[in-house]
Amino acid sequence: MVKSATTIHEGTAPAGRESIRAPRGTAITCKGWQQEAALRMLMNNLDPEVAERPQDLVVYGGTGKAARNWECYDAIVETLRSLQNDETLLVASGKPVGVFQTHEWAPRVLIANANLVGHWSSWEKFRELERLGLTMYGQMTAGSWIYIGSQGILQGTYETFAAAGRKHFGGSLAGKLVVSGGLGGMGGAQPLAATLNGASFLGVEVDGEKIKRRIRNGYCDICVNNLEEAVRILRNALRQKQAVSVGLVGNCAEVVPELARRGIVPDLLTDQTSAHDPLNGYIPAGLSLEAAAELRSKSPEDYLKRSYESIARHVTGMLELQRLGAATFDYGNNIRTQAHEHGGVKDAYNFPGFVPAYIRPLFCEGRGPFRWVALSGDPADIYRTDSLVLELFAGNEIVDHWIRLARKHVKFQGLPARICWLGFGERALFGERLNHMVAKGELHAPIVIGRDHLDCGSVASPFRETEAMKDSSDAIADWPILNALLNTASGASWVSVHNGGGVGIGYSLHAGQVTVADGTSEMARRIQRVLTNDPGIGIARHADAGYEEAARSARQAGLKIPMLPK
Repeated sequence: MVKSATTIHEGTAPAGRESIRAPRGTAITCKGWQQEAALRMLMNNLDPEVAERPQDLVVYGGTGKAARNWECYDAIVETLRSLQNDETLLVASGKPVGVFQTHEWAPRVLIANANLVGHWSSWEKFRELERLGLTMYGQMTAGSWIYIGSQGILQGTYETFAAAGRKHFGGSLAGKLVVSGGLGGMGGAQPLAATLNGASFLGVEVDGEKIKRRIRNGYCDICVNNLEEAVRILRNALRQKQAVSVGLVGNCAEVVPELARRGIVPDLLTDQTSAHDPLNGYIPAGLSLEAAAELRSKSPEDYLKRSYESIARHVTGMLELQRLGAATFDYGNNIRTQAHEHGGVKDAYNFPGFVPAYIRPLFCEGRGPFRWVALSGDPADIYRTDSLVLELFAGNEIVDHWIRLARKHVKFQGLPARICWLGFGERALFGERLNHMVAKGELHAPIVIGRDHLDCGSVASPFRETEAMKDSSDAIADWPILNALLNTASGASWVSVHNGGGVGIGYSLHAGQVTVADGTSEMARRIQRVLTNDPGIGIARHADAGYEEAARSARQAGLKIPMLPK
């Protein structure tokens, strides 16, 4: 049986859309908790506490959207509310395109975002199709309805900074200066991640409102408008070994070279501006936000020219600071590639990406960015799940330390949620216990279980997650496709496949899964399969690439990998 989704009409955003908020509690408007969870998470992505520009359907990452337009959003909501428990909704780049009868174990939603045929997979072709209303950029967790605000990347940033401290500074960032750019939805996690590691932090952000938002949410301490004030505060903090974060309103293309000129050398240097999208994400030097918007609209060619020039200056400044002694790395926004291909910076790749530099060993053991959300809206449910984590993994010092830090420092945005990097075996055990808690009434409503698309077996990106693979398989995109197929076969609640992510159209393919613990015995079985297979394919991917630590993990886990070396 095939049903056509509601007809879509183009139009402008209706008034009042900035006030969308997911329902709380146990009363549902859909025909089952799987559909209700998808509905609430879609709405939660657009909660003003969560989304960067909810009035434009933009969640984070420059232009990462939850739905193609407001008519599509309304149609998705309407369709989810009428969706039967043996039906699956198909969403093509933010537009609901059909409902098919499947079966109760099938995902209730299958999502594909911004996927273009290889030869045409470029920003230029994407923007042409976007102008025609035929596609949308889903970023990673925006278009797959599992974004939870800056907390979603917080532990990953914390672990990356911690690994950098161990590698470069003998085990700690205490008393060290970390400098970065970009304090949006992703980069906004950096100030808190740095201070939790004991560092002082300078974040350069062209939009002062984003810094103020990070301060309101508890991620950043101070906002200043000039470099001199920032330097004074940070020098005092470093002298007293205080962990302080400062957001500086400024443009990285100007500030970073100026740091090098003055000989102000950070201990650790990176960047999380939206350089992956030089037209809609990166702001050229010398332009206010208003002037940038006007130029982008009137002359996108001139805008891109100025953007590439600024990115080149930005990266050249990073390289100079690296030569002066700063431990420097690319944090997954493809800024090196933009500088190299369009800015003429021949040595742009002289600093590494964060995955090969710091966190690939975690991926080899199936450990990655696991997250869960309380559909009840009650923070007490998350605190109960925190206690469960501490009980189940009492011997895991990393997990124990992180949960205690998160409980103390993280403010919830939208529906209460938690992030915690759990490994193979740990995820399935925790998910089954969550489902048991829902069944016993120990939690007020079901729990949504998801992850970032950064996870090890779900992405192919030669400029980010799969950079510098041991067997040169950086660009092989079979793995995220297999990941999505496997999670669909395993019974995830909804599954997605995207093009682009944090590095831009044509540079990445990645997949996501979300599974709902609703307390039923059916979901207990599905959770066990999904949360075993999803991280398992990450181990298999790295074992196949020749990583002995991954092969060892595969043997210990009893994974059946036909050509695994003996």
